[in-house]
Amino acid sequence: MKLYLAGQNNFGNRGCEALVRSTTWMLRERMGTDASVICPSFRPDLDGAQWPDAKAAGVQFTQAPVLPDGLVWWWRAGKLLPFLRSSKPPLFDTDANSRARIAESDAVIMTGGDVISLDYGLVSLYEWSGFIENAARMGKKTVLWAASVGPFKIPAVEKIMVDHLNAYDAITVRETETLAYLRGIGVNKAKLVADPAFNLQPQAVEFEQHLPPGDQPIVGLNVSPLIRKFRATPEAVESLDADVTAFIKHLVNEGKYRVLLVPHVDPLDGVAENSDSHYMLTLMSRLGAASEKVGILPPTYNAAQLKHVISKLKFFIGARTHATIAAMSMGVPVISIAYSVKAKGLNKDLFGDTRYVLETPKVSKDSLCDALALLEQDESIIKSCLADRIPVWRKNAFGSIDALQQVLAVTA
Repeated sequence: MKLYLAGQNNFGNRGCEALVRSTTWMLRERMGTDASVICPSFRPDLDGAQWPDAKAAGVQFTQAPVLPDGLVWWWRAGKLLPFLRSSKPPLFDTDANSRARIAESDAVIMTGGDVISLDYGLVSLYEWSGFIENAARMGKKTVLWAASVGPFKIPAVEKIMVDHLNAYDAITVRETETLAYLRGIGVNKAKLVADPAFNLQPQAVEFEQHLPPGDQPIVGLNVSPLIRKFRATPEAVESLDADVTAFIKHLVNEGKYRVLLVPHVDPLDGVAENSDSHYMLTLMSRLGAASEKVGILPPTYNAAQLKHVISKLKFFIGARTHATIAAMSMGVPVISIAYSVKAKGLNKDLFGDTRYVLETPKVSKDSLCDALALLEQDESIIKSCLADRIPVWRKNAFGSIDALQQVLAVTA
């Protein structure tokens, strides 16, 4: 059996890598070593180097889909005629390489976590939804995989996406907020599962050389450049950077913990855009002498290695969703810096509420200090909760495999 993983195009985002690794592992655990996946990539050479054992794990990299010219022209025309953006783009064809890879697949899985949302803009939404619709027209079964969906705040877009979603052969979602939203807009086939990355297998790696000296427990911090986008002015961005820096200095000066900065998104070609490492290095440069007491991981670790590192932390505060999932799944008390429904939904389902969520607009030195104090206060409660629930969530993640098997059984 061979599956095409739509919604994926690079391992620079270690969350995307985590989804591919864990999905492939679960497929083979349930279906045997004959199961394999086709994984699209902008740079198969770089993604392949990130996972040297990918072929043995059942992964074949292929060139990522090309953004259709028709979609580009539709977007440009919408600048002159805004009403066009309230209508569905015209049909466009999928590029020849992708069509060939789809043709050799038994089904097409839409992964990527939150691809079917407006988080990445209308062009991305319609590119991937159109890709799935083309695969369906080729006679392929389609599954939306452990997703966070919407909300589609534009009524016309929501109407279009209801039709799109109802055309999937199966839908699995990773939090109850998405499940409730889908049912509220008339998409009733969705099944609640858990994110595949709860089953990501950690890979041991030596990282002690990146730690500051000392024997205190380690607080891990992941802050991404995305959080800066929630500040409306340059002055507000500067205030955010200053507050995060002040929080790190406070931890260093307090002396209770060592601090490790943990990047989780770094483009593999080294560009600075959307790079956690690049952003956190700018914070390091503001620390002055205190930087000698702060460690930072290099941007070369893969998703499985980062999960191993995170498992060794005392506490973790993270902005990237799959960095926090790595902490949760390894029993590490974690605060999620949330900018979308996915972090809030995951926390609510796991802990019963969102007390361990720090909303991105509220990030400050004081709120970060309060968040860490809450982890200290509730450490035993959190660890007990995770010990009880994570094994169940790992099992629930296989619900996506169950849905796929039901679809393929119907095909057979």
